[in-house]
Amino acid sequence: MKRCFLTLLVVFTFSNCEAQQANDVYYKVITMRATPGKLLDLIDVIKVDLKNYERAGVEKPFLMRHSQGDQWDLLLMYPIKDLSKHFSENEMTKRRENSATLDQGYGRPYYNLVSWQEESIVEGPSLKEFNDRFTEFDYYHVEMFQALAGKQEELLRQREMENVYLTEIGRDTNLIFTKIFGGEVDIFTLGFYRDIKHFAESADIPIETENAAAKKAGFESVYTIGSYLRSLLLEHHDTLAGAVRND
Repeated sequence: MKRCFLTLLVVFTFSNCEAQQANDVYYKVITMRATPGKLLDLIDVIKVDLKNYERAGVEKPFLMRHSQGDQWDLLLMYPIKDLSKHFSENEMTKRRENSATLDQGYGRPYYNLVSWQEESIVEGPSLKEFNDRFTEFDYYHVEMFQALAGKQEELLRQREMENVYLTEIGRDTNLIFTKIFGGEVDIFTLGFYRDIKHFAESADIPIETENAAAKKAGFESVYTIGSYLRSLLLEHHDTLAGAVRND
């Protein structure tokens, strides 16, 4: 019965996603908080999995480690080319048998290292942009948003407006991801930077330039970007994180 329910859920979700947008790219997002004292052990286990992702039947994953902000320690993402295939029994078994961390059953050794975990399926940017950004940059600004009731679409528009603003001030745009199903976060964005100094460079941009950019993006002024965003939110979590590579 449980297997039938999962199949129906995936079919319904996949059909609904196709109706939303013809060129969706889907991603699996896993946030984890390590058992106290076990963070480095957990990272070591996941790094082995990162090297063997093809054997587990997944696209190349990327891992980041929280440095300040939200309550999770690690965030793992990987693309999903075929959502229905991803949730097939054969593919789930392949991941479980060829990975120490993905789709592990209840009570497996992996959970000795993890005190909290949340998983979501999201839609996001092109696979090329995703891979290019993660390959080039090692420092990330992660903003996770839970919208007020009825404000999901407006929140998405606000994030798109902010990308226009970033372009106008000469900064790279954020990648935007919207939830298909899973955790409580409706939308999250990823900003990509070389390091924390690169992240802080916007502080040197003249206020007149920022204000003109904000107005061109559709905001009343640069001073109202934050307050407008807050008017749409039930929850907002802000995190800085660094890349964890598998070498």
